[in-house]
Amino acid sequence: MAAVDSAVRPVYLVKGDDPSLVAQAAHRLVATLVGDGDPSLVVEEHGAPSADDLDIGAVIDACTTPSFLVDRRVVVLRDVGRVDTAGVRRLVAYLDDPLPSTALVLVAGGGRLSPVLSKAAGAAGEVVDTAVGTGRARSQWLTEHLRGGPVRLNGAAAARLSDHLGGDMGRLSGLLETLAAAYGNGATVTVEQLEPFLGEAGSVAPWDLTDAVDAGDTAKALDLLHRTLGDPRSHTLAVIASLHRHVQQLLRLDGSGATSQEDAAQILGIHAFPAKKALAQSRRLGTERIARAVRLLADADLDLRGATALPGEVVLEVLVARLCQLARRGR
Repeated sequence: MAAVDSAVRPVYLVKGDDPSLVAQAAHRLVATLVGDGDPSLVVEEHGAPSADDLDIGAVIDACTTPSFLVDRRVVVLRDVGRVDTAGVRRLVAYLDDPLPSTALVLVAGGGRLSPVLSKAAGAAGEVVDTAVGTGRARSQWLTEHLRGGPVRLNGAAAARLSDHLGGDMGRLSGLLETLAAAYGNGATVTVEQLEPFLGEAGSVAPWDLTDAVDAGDTAKALDLLHRTLGDPRSHTLAVIASLHRHVQQLLRLDGSGATSQEDAAQILGIHAFPAKKALAQSRRLGTERIARAVRLLADADLDLRGATALPGEVVLEVLVARLCQLARRGR
């Protein structure tokens, strides 16, 4: 038998915002760790539907048992958000002196990930973060995954796919595999070839809608609004709350004296990139138009709560169209 690969870390923590992406990354990682080995001999899975059913003792025993007939053991603990405080302490204690022939794979999910366990895993091994990010980070994430995919998408097809998937990037891998099965590995796919495989449009991140509104792009904003409302997890009041938070940020920056994205980030308590966008939009609109946007939101909020007989979707359509009109005047 070959010696244990020194490049293999004693622990890997796979985390992220999308459970589908977390599961895919964990699957790829385990497959890499197993290599040419027999998964039935190498891999031991642990997990439970609740913290009470989770046996951390069994996990520790698996991690501290030397490998037999194989080069290494891969111990997978899923839904580590279910691990209680006592269990976290035992896992952290193990990570202080892990067995070299064991690779422990911690898969996020099941609740809130313990910061203590996350820190210990990062110090002893490697953290695999599947978060897609927003803005340029999202574009870069998609570009990298398309570059490593089984097919090639031309520029128009890649843009169409990005717009269609929205926040559902967990669907990307399966879609690329389907395209490869249809057109062959390495094939270049056009928009026309892509369209029949897209299915339903993906969910929309709140900032996608507000970005379209800020750009004054009424057609795109209304399309994103309809996609948002088409998500069963969404609600008209949640949409207007998102728009209200956005305009409130513009209002807080107006007259604040902020001159840089750092100033704006400190005032709003958010990251620098969205703060930069908010500051630019606040300057474009100016005090009068921001005040008008606040009044439009207040009127729409009353309408959604029964001040009018119009359907909620119509109320939001009118609101979004008027906010877009304000943004165009600001430009």
